[in-house]
Amino acid sequence: MLSTFVKISNVTNLSDARYCAGMGVDMLGFSLDEHSASYVAPKKYAEIRAWVAGVRLVAESSETDPQKLLTLLAEYEFDALQVEDPDLLVYLKSELDKPLLLRVDVDHYGADELDALMSRYAAEVTYFLLESAEDAELTDEWNSYLPTLAKEYPILLGFGLDQEILVSEFAESLGIHGIALRGSAELRPGYKDFGALMDILEALEVEG
Repeated sequence: MLSTFVKISNVTNLSDARYCAGMGVDMLGFSLDEHSASYVAPKKYAEIRAWVAGVRLVAESSETDPQKLLTLLAEYEFDALQVEDPDLLVYLKSELDKPLLLRVDVDHYGADELDALMSRYAAEVTYFLLESAEDAELTDEWNSYLPTLAKEYPILLGFGLDQEILVSEFAESLGIHGIALRGSAELRPGYKDFGALMDILEALEVEG
């Protein structure tokens, strides 16, 4: 059991999936985009899904064409959908009976610019996932502004986290809904060094 809500993004292998599910994470995300280094083909995804239980599986895609996305999704059995294009949200909300996550790259937004985006799509989005392609740090500006946003919107924080921080207290102090971490490749089939991911999950573990 973990002390805060945790989503693991970009899961690519059964080792990550089983370990994280066993630790009690809430969501496991899998990339459906063939151009992504984290892409998981439908057959492999089905094999992983058969081995994990008690965790919601999230289909992750950067596809911007709604029809192509729906065709892609037809090959996967999933519990929630994560997209990057906010223009898709209203359409997807009408077509799918699934929770929707919007991935927001904070490299393209200032902390004070997010309120307008989130307020516009709050009715469609279950969680706003804040990540950084450039490994942004949690600056004083972010630390002061995130609690304000978190009072209004369900935020999963996916940047500025490291194993040296007592993440559960950190997340609580910001008032965010939870955190998002990333999976990584296996060293070889069946062998995995969980590294920082293990450190953070173990820091979040509480007595059941």
